[in-house]
Amino acid sequence: MLCIRPANINDAALLRTMIRELAEYERELEWVTIREEDLARDGFGENPRFRALIAEWNGQPAGYAVIFNYFSTWVGRGLFLEDLFVRERFRKQGIGTALLAEVARIAVDEQCYGIHWEVLDWNTKAIELYKALGAEFRDQWRPVLLTGESLHRLAQQTRTLK
Repeated sequence: MLCIRPANINDAALLRTMIRELAEYERELEWVTIREEDLARDGFGENPRFRALIAEWNGQPAGYAVIFNYFSTWVGRGLFLEDLFVRERFRKQGIGTALLAEVARIAVDEQCYGIHWEVLDWNTKAIELYKALGAEFRDQWRPVLLTGESLHRLAQQTRTLK
């Protein structure tokens, strides 16, 4: 039986474990630097920066979703789905769809215009699922990421302009 529940601070270690499992599946484990204490602080502290859902199958942790609020100047509030992951041994049970449906319910309840997320171009099973659900792919938009030395170099420019 499937149970989807909000994560709590006691789930920080479990979330970190499953985040690492997702990163390994996506062939990017070396990029994961998040610590359990970061998740506890940023998800369950005074000013939460994300929310998480835990999917349990017969009492066993089967997957998770991480979401956070964002704002579009064109259409208003939305949810960003940062992670949607189901452990391999629990796949093909409808758990991923159920997690996504719960995220959709949250978005509707909170009067969000929609949910935004990304999928790797090689993850054809996920792409097929998202298309079947009616998701719109915006190929004309390219994800952008600024980190590390480039981030710090740009931030330093504000100090030189003052």
